[in-house]
Amino acid sequence: MTHVGVIFPPDQPPERLREVAQAAEAAGLDELWLWEDCFKEAGISAAAAALAWTTRLKVGVALLPVPLRNVTLTAMEIATLARLFPGRFLPAVGHGVLDWMGQAGARVESPMTLLREYVEALQALLASETVTASGRYVRLDAVALDWPPEQVPPVLVGAYRPKTLALAGELGDGVVVDRAEALPDAVAQVRAAREAAGRDGEPEVLVFQTVSVGTPAETVAEQIRERAAEGAHRVALAVVPTEGAPPEAGPALVDVLPVLGRAAEQVRDGRQL
Repeated sequence: MTHVGVIFPPDQPPERLREVAQAAEAAGLDELWLWEDCFKEAGISAAAAALAWTTRLKVGVALLPVPLRNVTLTAMEIATLARLFPGRFLPAVGHGVLDWMGQAGARVESPMTLLREYVEALQALLASETVTASGRYVRLDAVALDWPPEQVPPVLVGAYRPKTLALAGELGDGVVVDRAEALPDAVAQVRAAREAAGRDGEPEVLVFQTVSVGTPAETVAEQIRERAAEGAHRVALAVVPTEGAPPEAGPALVDVLPVLGRAAEQVRDGRQL
């Protein structure tokens, strides 16, 4: 099954989130995706609000930039949302934009080392383990969550370069691919790394798919099917203005959600063009 969602971009003001989240659920979409771009909305607080405003919609953050976030706090936040809204919160982590990390005073010398240490510790904490770590960046002394998630969400890793894709396959539960054209190669690399690490099962794959305002539902459905055939389990639709239109996607995003919902229904029903 392919899960279809829509992206609420952080260049939109937070006060629009409620309308978009509720409209996305009413349209029959499966998921709403957020992310933490500097210096805009925070992902966890926005996700908590969107989850509380809806009843069925899954809400993901793709991604949380690890240099900005202590791993213990991230584990606590993920666990809290997973317990409050079982099965509805989907987290992803990644390097973040390095220039932004530098602006925030959080840039590290070895982003790959940090991400590896972080993913290992985060997954262990969410799995109810007591974690002691003395890494280059992650240092924990017998840390365990008092309220670990009863239903542990998959932890996805945002990646597009070979080393990070390999890490996503080796350690992550899946990968976030932010460009549809990169999907086939990314899936192949993640699968190869997963197999090399001796891990069973398929990785979860989330891909972003751009959709222009005015695109028919049938065309969107076909794009989703193409991404699914290339290995995506989740397709997050990024709505952009039509060429030449003003770059104001707020009202247009709400207006286009029924079209995206019809596309998702066609994919679920297996209807072809």
